[in-house]
Amino acid sequence: MTNETWGQVRAELLQAVGKNNFSAWIEPISFNRVDERTVHFNVPTSFIGSWVSNNFGDLILRHLVSHGVGADRVEFAVGPSTNPSVAANTSAPAPAPAPQPRPVTETVAAAAAPAVSAPTPVQPAPAPQPASTAKAADLPGTKLNTGLTFANFVVGKPNELAHAAARRVAETLDVTFNPLFLYGGVGLGKTHLMHAIAWDLQERFPDARILYLSAEQFMHLFVRALREQNTFDFKETFRNVDVLMVDDVQFIAGKRSTQQEFFHTFNALVEMGKQIVISGDRAPVDMEELDGRIASRLQSGLVVDIHPTDYELRLSVLQHKAGILGQKYPHVRFADGVLEFLARKIASNIRELEGALNRLFATGDLVGREVTEDFARDNLADILRASDRKVTMDEILRKVCDYYKIRQVDIISQNRQRAIARPRQMAMFLCKRLTTRSLPEIGKKFGGRDHTTILYGVRKIEELMQVDSQIAEDAELLRRMLEA
Repeated sequence: MTNETWGQVRAELLQAVGKNNFSAWIEPISFNRVDERTVHFNVPTSFIGSWVSNNFGDLILRHLVSHGVGADRVEFAVGPSTNPSVAANTSAPAPAPAPQPRPVTETVAAAAAPAVSAPTPVQPAPAPQPASTAKAADLPGTKLNTGLTFANFVVGKPNELAHAAARRVAETLDVTFNPLFLYGGVGLGKTHLMHAIAWDLQERFPDARILYLSAEQFMHLFVRALREQNTFDFKETFRNVDVLMVDDVQFIAGKRSTQQEFFHTFNALVEMGKQIVISGDRAPVDMEELDGRIASRLQSGLVVDIHPTDYELRLSVLQHKAGILGQKYPHVRFADGVLEFLARKIASNIRELEGALNRLFATGDLVGREVTEDFARDNLADILRASDRKVTMDEILRKVCDYYKIRQVDIISQNRQRAIARPRQMAMFLCKRLTTRSLPEIGKKFGGRDHTTILYGVRKIEELMQVDSQIAEDAELLRRMLEA
């Protein structure tokens, strides 16, 4: 085995475990040697070695074997790193490699383009240059995506308030509203706006300490500080920033010690007049397991809902994106009405919409055909089918009852026998997973049950799926049948 092989495996692991897990746990690892069918790796701390061994050891071994490495086990020991990006700073895992510049990945800025169907070549906004100050380099946050700027954010009615609030925060280090809390569903532009704020602040105030990271990274860094008995440095790092930006705060809901430290960090920064920007998938009051003190604090600033996209915004995003992709695929032609067709049919989120457009450009280039509406229907059948298919709670109840051979009257009754209670919890789980209904709405469907009962049922199935293969198989089979 060589370092080149390990590099190939690392690339696969990045896709397998996700960017946050990769930057926190895989990035610090460096290949040492292969000895008697054991692959030895160096890690900066024993805690990281133990955690990776327990959580990713089998996964790493499988990928090594798939690359022809003759090994039966992997071992991790504290030692010097041969990875330059890690050796330069072993006090914290290095962040994942910065993504290549992309013109657009979520909802994008600039005024909406004129309503035309065929893509018109446009020049992508110039990518910002990363800050190179020593202060910024010391911070353990996520590297910013050069494509996620205000210049690449299309503004429409659903996101205009969030965009305006983000712009205001990015103009000055003087606190206007604290915190700014952005929330909304997947692929609506929260992360894009967070990155855009950070880029603008770095450009305006190059010496400012601006820390952007996910709530998951915050938790990993805090847990590591506890294990290494180095909480003083952790507190110093987070309480000496000028702007703290935390993405996906819902991740720490229910994690008591992490929430407590986050609360103290939050209070300290507010008292010092430092700006805080937070994002989440729901409003603070709707995060059932979020500490009440944190929810109250988050609501004390400006809470902005990024609404689901409307037709006009989706069409504007498609036109903007198509203009940029037209430069990459100059021979691909779109027939009149195709972009309007996509804007009507794919209404879930901007990320899925852009993915569909990317696929059409790439496929059209490969087969050398004009992209017509029929071409789009054929090549996006899976996406269009998922967009058209709306699962209802009534369908879920019928399917679950048929699957477990019980009566619908029993599943909504107060009967607590396991033969009834477990299918009931499965139905609650599927209603939460496959519909947009709220917990109180689901509770009403299940005989007027309280939302906390629904939440317990959902989490019970989630827990059982981790340890009971039959429950996991039932959930997957039911999901497929309902979405078929």
